[in-house]
Amino acid sequence: MRQIKRKLHRLTATLLDMPEDVVFELPRMTLIGDRQLYIENHRGVIHFSEDLLRLSLSKGELEVTGEGLIIRTIWTDEVFVEGVIKGIKLLP
Repeated sequence: MRQIKRKLHRLTATLLDMPEDVVFELPRMTLIGDRQLYIENHRGVIHFSEDLLRLSLSKGELEVTGEGLIIRTIWTDEVFVEGVIKGIKLLP
């Protein structure tokens, strides 16, 4: 059943000429140097502190480590983070 759903999503993306990250609800991250990070398609903030940000994703979690992290902007499925970003991990 899962394979059929995945094939249907891929076919839809191809036919409608849509990016797969939109169809599969995959996270999209834009990193600007080591100072700014823009994340789309998250499911919510699990933990936030000055040196750690954990976001829930459709499949797993995203962990951002750094120094002086601040959430500059947050929307339903988008987050804009600033600070010195030292690491980004995708966790199962």
